[in-house]
Amino acid sequence: MKQTESLKPAIEKHLKAIYSDAYQAYFTEQLNQVVEKWSALEHQTKPLTEENVYLITYGDSIYEADQAPLSTLHHFLKEEAEGMITDVHLLPMFPYTSDDGFSVLDYREINPDLGSWSDIEEFSKDFRLMFDFVANHMSKSSDWFQRFLADDEKYKHYFFEKEENFDTSNVVRPRTSPIFHSYKGEKGEKTVWTTFSEDQVDVNFNHFPVLVEMTEILLEYIHKGASSVRLDAIGFIWKQSGSSCIHLEQAHEIIKLWNTVTSVIDPEVQIITETNVPHKENISYFGNGKDEAHMVYQFTLPPLVQYSFAKNNAEKLSNWAKTIEKVSNQSTYFNFLASHDGIGVRPVEGILNNEELGHLLKKVKQNGGEVSYKTNPDGTQSPYELNINYMDMLKDDSDSAEQLVQKSLAAHSILLSFIGVPAIYYHSLLGSDNDREGLEKSGINRRINREKLEVNQLKEELKNDYRRQSVFNGLKDMIAVRKSTSAFSPYAEQQVIESDNRVFSLIRENKDTGEKVYFAVNVSTESVEVDLPFDGVELQSQKTVNRTLSLNPYDFVWVK
Repeated sequence: MKQTESLKPAIEKHLKAIYSDAYQAYFTEQLNQVVEKWSALEHQTKPLTEENVYLITYGDSIYEADQAPLSTLHHFLKEEAEGMITDVHLLPMFPYTSDDGFSVLDYREINPDLGSWSDIEEFSKDFRLMFDFVANHMSKSSDWFQRFLADDEKYKHYFFEKEENFDTSNVVRPRTSPIFHSYKGEKGEKTVWTTFSEDQVDVNFNHFPVLVEMTEILLEYIHKGASSVRLDAIGFIWKQSGSSCIHLEQAHEIIKLWNTVTSVIDPEVQIITETNVPHKENISYFGNGKDEAHMVYQFTLPPLVQYSFAKNNAEKLSNWAKTIEKVSNQSTYFNFLASHDGIGVRPVEGILNNEELGHLLKKVKQNGGEVSYKTNPDGTQSPYELNINYMDMLKDDSDSAEQLVQKSLAAHSILLSFIGVPAIYYHSLLGSDNDREGLEKSGINRRINREKLEVNQLKEELKNDYRRQSVFNGLKDMIAVRKSTSAFSPYAEQQVIESDNRVFSLIRENKDTGEKVYFAVNVSTESVEVDLPFDGVELQSQKTVNRTLSLNPYDFVWVK
């Protein structure tokens, strides 16, 4: 058992920063006891390298009749993607009532429709797993909330009740729904904070026992096989009158506390923050580069990559990428293009103007997608995310099937080259298209990109369907290139190279090994000649190249 006595001063410092005058001496002792309880861990997570590639998926995204979906997914990936995918991000796998898993009934149980903890244990023997911790809110039907409504002594402060003098005028809203909803309690009506929906009630971290319980759940996840933990909507967890109630110092301090305690139990476990906000706010979750999140979602990348291909011009992407630097040897970026949610547009505030953003909004509608909105403090509405399959959004009317596949692979070449760790959504890996039927049947915009796939039909399509086969095999080859050189270490340096605006190019360099790779991708419909910063070997063709290269439309190269 690890010694945790030495942690007490650090825990005390965090708790005093979180609770200020409400801090009491027993807080430190109580939290330290929780850490001590979970400090004996049999396995240790290995450090991240250039070999780590995450897959983002639901536990039942790939299914087979009469089989536990978690087991089906596990065996499909083992057969088709072993050596390609190393880490699997399982979106919320717990019992839930709405929002496709993000309205959790019980943090400690696996949804029986998906399988059991034994399926998770088996899965973790072949793949590193990323658990989703929906720490900000849970289902109104949860046992915790029902006990809160019944005035159970333990739970009566577990949720954030409306206070008469609490000023909400500056609260940042991610949705158009009301901040508060009312529920019938044992002794009358209770009005509770609901950041996301009437079914999702916000947990009250201002109440110390909630922090203790949530910390214990986090440590349980590590014991049950999590090598990464995604903190969903974590920016909203602290409420303070008169403030924006997002990104408050107390929220940052809670993540720092979790960094401190997890580093004692398993130093290489990755804490990943999910904050779909403008870039400067997003990267604030790195703290000093060592003491807060190990990775933050790179939310600006998906819309800027789309914009680059839509306009055949990478200037906006290049200018933004110049601001992205190595964080530290402990922290880096969680890069992705598509996810279970839409393509967030708040992260490009200050990068794309209204006219430029309007071009993306128009293209989404043209290509069969929808736009979701949020309510601003002044009551107006603004675009929040673009709901569409990522590959389908890349499509132009004149694109052939071959051109669209090449364009999708070109977009993913940026993902695989950028500083950080790449994460690929299962529909991007499998070359899927829009699920308009799912959207229209449910009335939920995000369902356009959440279709579930029958495993045997999927296997046939990977053999016989041009789009699926070409995307999947293309990505497999590209991932093999990434894994072949330490220049793509998540922590290796990155330098954006000035080039023709139709080209996005950069150099990745691992100064520990001396390996260096030049990457360039043509985002336009025209052939472009690029000057190489050095001679070397092109890693896909294994041919020696020097001086210049000609890139056909949507071509990309890696020169070592």
